Amino acid sequence: MKPVLLSQRVDVLSDRGERRDAVDQRLVAWLADCGYLAIPVPNNPELVEGYWQRANPVGVVLSGGNDLARYGGNAPERDATEQALLGLAMTHGVPLFALCRGAQLLLDAFGNALEKVDGHVGTRHVLRLNGHSHEVNSYHQWGARAVKAPLQVLARSADGVVEAFEHLELPILGVLWHPEREAAFNPVDRALLQHCLAGRRVGDASHNPDGATA
Repeated sequence: MKPVLLSQRVDVLSDRGERRDAVDQRLVAWLADCGYLAIPVPNNPELVEGYWQRANPVGVVLSGGNDLARYGGNAPERDATEQALLGLAMTHGVPLFALCRGAQLLLDAFGNALEKVDGHVGTRHVLRLNGHSHEVNSYHQWGARAVKAPLQVLARSADGVVEAFEHLELPILGVLWHPEREAAFNPVDRALLQHCLAGRRVGDASHNPDGATA
């Protein structure tokens, strides 16, 4: 299996005075099912460079969980760690796939304001992605209704919230759902991940459901 660096959520256990890094076992299993060996990265930005050099990853995956600190989240160390992973991926031209909170970090990093969205927690959406229907789960309370270049919208929910997007020049893809939480892993999600980590863009002008970047 090919190595990918995987970001982790922060669980705060106040009664024990602990801050724990954690990742859903299903996400590691989904990545393995797609042919990738997940290497969890601790939420310490000073260690990211060392993990990068030792792992020599073919890709980076930003996971779900935790709100961004600037939007009320309690894990600024995670923000800094994922920003470092994004910086290294862009510097070295290594593909990056982000899901849910990871996609929110990408939106924020590229200058797109997030807003509270209703009806996106504990539900499902049917999206149009590259001209085809794709049903996804939804567990996020923050989202965006428009994106700025260099990002391009790939899919929206019926209420206009951006559900998938990619970078116009780099192999960077964000989705606002959790592929690992499906009862049976969806081959469309697998194809999205593999397409991204192979360094290819998913959409183009003829397939973009919006036909524009905003």
